[in-house]
This record gives sequence, C-alpha cells and structure tokens, in this order.
Amino acid sequence: MDIIDFLAKLDGPVAQLRHRRSQARDNAQRSFEALFEPTDEAVIGAFTTEERYAVAAFVADLHGLQRAQSFYADLLADELPEDSELLSTINNLAAHAFADQRTAGFPAPYGTYREPKVADESRPGPEFHVPAESREALGARLSAAFEFAHLLVFHPRDARPQRLVPLSRAGWSATEVVSLSQLISFLAFQLRVVHGLAVLAHSASPAISFSDATPSTPTSPEDEETADNLPDGEDTYQAFNVLTYPDLVRPKGFVSHGLGWVPWVPPVPEADLTDRQKTALVDPLRAKSEYFRLLARDPETLEARTLTDKDIFYNTTDGLGLAEREVAAAATSRFNGCVYCASVHTVRALQESKEAPDLAEREAAIARLCDMGVVEESGERAEVLDLGIPLWNALSEASVALAATPSQFGPHHIDVLRSFGLDDGSIVDVINSAAFFNWANRLMLILGEPELPRRYR
Repeated sequence: MDIIDFLAKLDGPVAQLRHRRSQARDNAQRSFEALFEPTDEAVIGAFTTEERYAVAAFVADLHGLQRAQSFYADLLADELPEDSELLSTINNLAAHAFADQRTAGFPAPYGTYREPKVADESRPGPEFHVPAESREALGARLSAAFEFAHLLVFHPRDARPQRLVPLSRAGWSATEVVSLSQLISFLAFQLRVVHGLAVLAHSASPAISFSDATPSTPTSPEDEETADNLPDGEDTYQAFNVLTYPDLVRPKGFVSHGLGWVPWVPPVPEADLTDRQKTALVDPLRAKSEYFRLLARDPETLEARTLTDKDIFYNTTDGLGLAEREVAAAATSRFNGCVYCASVHTVRALQESKEAPDLAEREAAIARLCDMGVVEESGERAEVLDLGIPLWNALSEASVALAATPSQFGPHHIDVLRSFGLDDGSIVDVINSAAFFNWANRLMLILGEPELPRRYR
C-alpha cells in the first residue's frame, strides 16, 4: 500500500499524475518505511516502534487531518496493550495544543526571528508543555519528544540549540534526535501532499478549523529554567553534546546568495562514514557537508529523502517549469522562516530564469520576496504580497496556504493555478515542491543554523 495514495483516497487521473513522478512517489513511501519500520539496530537505538507511532499520532492530531489521525492512531493501537491509556492521553494533549492555536488568532507557523532585519515579522505564539499528570504517564522521553514535535509543527522559527537540551536530558541520542527530527519533518511533508492532492482530486478530508477546537487553559513548565536562559558554549548532557557557537556571524535577514550552515547535533566525522552512509549521500561531494553527514546518522531515511527531492525538483520530462518549482520552495521557506533554504532557492529560481525575457522582473520579484516576505499580516488575516509577476504570486499564495497549520489550501488555489494555464500535472508539481520544503525547512531550522560567509560580511 502507498500511504499517501491511501490517505488522500487517490484513484483515477490524479493518482496517475502522481505516479508519473515515480521516483518521488516510491521514495516518499520508502521514507515512511525507513522511519517507521527501520531494520538497522544502530539507527533504531532506543527509539521504539511504539514511540515512533506515538509521535506520529500526536503530529497528525496537530495537523487536524482526520484520515491521517485515524491511520496513525490505529498503527499505534496495534503496538499497545488493551488497557493502555496512551492514545487517550495523546488525543487530549493534542486537542489542548490545537485549541491553543485558535486563541492565537492565526494559523501557524509563528515564532521569533533572531535576524534583526526581520525582527518586526516575529509573531510569538503559544508554547506547549506536557502537564505533570500527563508527563508521568508518557515518561521523560515521550514528554520531551511531544514538546519538540509541537515546536517543529507550529513554531519552527523558534528553533534554537537549547531546544535540543530536553531531548538529550531525557536520553535521546544524537542519532535518535536525527531520526525524530526526520520523522516529524517527513510528516509535515506527507500530510501536506495528502491534503493538497485530495483537494486536487476533489475528495479532501477537510482540516479541522479553529472554530472546531475547544479552548484550553495554557500549561506551564514545571522547571523555571527556559530554553533561552541556558548558557552558550558546549555543554555535556546525558546523551550528546548540544553544540553552540558564541562567535558565529549570522545573516541579518533573508538573502539571495549562498550561506554556510553549522550543526547543533554532532555530525558523523567524514573519516568515520560507513560505506552505507556514503551510499546514502547519493552525491559523494556531500561528504564535505556537515548537514548531510549529520543526516547520514539515519542513512536509509537520508537516501530516500534525497531521491524524493531529486525527482520533485529535477525531473524535466514534463510538468511545471524548474524556475516555478524553485519559487514554490523559496516562498515556503520565506513563510516558514528558514533563512538558509530561502537563500538557496531564491538563487536557484534566478539560475533557472537566466534565459527568461523578463529576467529583470524576476530579479526584482526575488529581491521583494527576500526583503518584504510573502505575506502581510493584519489581525487574523494574512494577505499575500505582490511579487510583480502574476504566476509567481499564484505559486506563492498556494505554497503559503499549504504551509499554514492547519492547511489553508483549498479549491480556490487550484482554480487560480489553472487560470494561468497550469495543467493538473503541473499542479501536482506545485504541491510536491511546496510540501517538500515543509520537510526541508524544519530539518535545517532545528538541527543547526546559517552562517554568513566571510565574503559577505
């Protein structure tokens, strides 16, 4: 069974169109299997099947996609004794966490920027802390994992190295943290593909609206020590060292040039890469990258993710133009607050536009995206900003709607894209491109941070 096809209830033309991106389809399924059915004991560690499905059930609940909620709840139930209260605990916690988003008055993502040029775009939102009575039922590992999952789902912009400390203190190893981050971020991709394709196929299982949720009383952490007042520097905790960089020169805002990136979780040293890890890199040059050597801690997931990425963004047999796929990636990254990913994909959007007759307009659009963002918020509304190119505006609007949590993507966005002459195969590419960067952004944001190269200082 292909999980995305199943959850989206795909049958007919849209399923056939999705299958034309066979490598992306097959490796999205392979990613699911690598994360939920791993076989390498060195990768599995103490990250049990029960924990994996528990996190997935919680994340599905946070997204409000009913068919996915039932699917992951059923998978978890198969791992539990009949008298277990874990599922009910998860449902209650997720309902409270989801309801808190309603009190915020807007869909996620939210969070506080570290970059001074975009500080006024910060939009703080409610934090989530497992209450004491539930913490006892979940245990330290799942409690830390659920708070971490909430961070990644609703406010990835608030990612800081100190946010990894509770995981380490709860016994999560460096490799387990990579797998956990991949699992949550993969679900951010999978559930958006499911929703987007279901809308396209006119058989959407609607996301829960804010009005459907029940308000809750915000919880408070038991420990007054917060993530933001932990010391900088390299500190040893129970499971691994969380790396910080007191002298790091960070970008001051969004840019359309290359950036460096440094990890908060120790990567595999290049000399220690196994043959399997080297194969998982796909491109041997990636052995020089700390980011890819970090993801190589879970090689099966890394390889499947990389092959999914390549088919979505480089398959030129048909479908959406490559520049337009990069615009979807860049708009998603800008909305989610990933400075690194936005820099990479604004550059690529221009590279793929170099032969376009309206290159000057495209350069201006990219500058506008970096400087002004993709939405202008007013109260509970967020209006998509004009990039100056109507098709790019439509791509940006659709990408932002799909990135919101719960998803705001609907038939209107399909109609607008079609009005610009996009066929349904191209719209599948839009959905895939935007959804994938809800995966990529979260990994880049939670596992490390960008560094401004010396030549740009």
